[in-house]
Amino acid sequence: MQNIKGKVVAITGASSGMGKAIAIELAKNGAKVVLAARRTEQLQQIVKEIESKGGFTTFAKIDVKNKADLVRLVNTAVERYGKLDVIVNKAGVSQLSRIDELDIEGWEEMIDINLKGFLYGMAAAIPVFKQQQSGHIVNIISTSGIKIVPTQGVYAGTKNAIRTIAEAFRQESNGNIRITGISPGFVKTDFANNIKNEEMKTAVQKGMDQIAINPLAIANAVFYAISQPNDVEIGDIVIRPSKQN
Repeated sequence: MQNIKGKVVAITGASSGMGKAIAIELAKNGAKVVLAARRTEQLQQIVKEIESKGGFTTFAKIDVKNKADLVRLVNTAVERYGKLDVIVNKAGVSQLSRIDELDIEGWEEMIDINLKGFLYGMAAAIPVFKQQQSGHIVNIISTSGIKIVPTQGVYAGTKNAIRTIAEAFRQESNGNIRITGISPGFVKTDFANNIKNEEMKTAVQKGMDQIAINPLAIANAVFYAISQPNDVEIGDIVIRPSKQN
């Protein structure tokens, strides 16, 4: 907790689910959190909840498909709190289908949000981290890609791309900027709501109903990773229901 208090943490996809849980848990332990998502009303409610318990927070309405929005998020953190210690790239989307169904629109959406959105977040934060000579990038990835299965090919591909890019950056960094990948399995969120394929949406929701874990488990993993001493980097965490295959 001593390494959390006072840290400034920007979180994309913070309006619900894992992003919301991460924000609330970090704020509860003394971090100053900057919430980012497209849904302003939900962000305002979370700000009220955090502030009512004595926490420090603000928000920025952003779309991770727009790189200028990520720069604005980082600037919001620096202007409000004087620095940025951590960026949590959480915003993500899933469209599940066989490759030969050619859901090109779905592919592009996943590439724009899951891949380019994460890269835009990194690109916005890295100059600030370099200037500070410290910083931490936390990418919320997925167990998709660790286990390759039908209908998740492009989704898993976007997640594995982030895994690869992060490992390259880890090796390129001189240690001042740490990078952590957290790969959740089934978590109780509204994630399935955006899936267009009704059969896949039903299957995912069934899995969530049967075995999904609380988003707090992911928040605790983020807490663990960023609370380490500056000379300790937590590389990868896989966190899933004990019953998940």
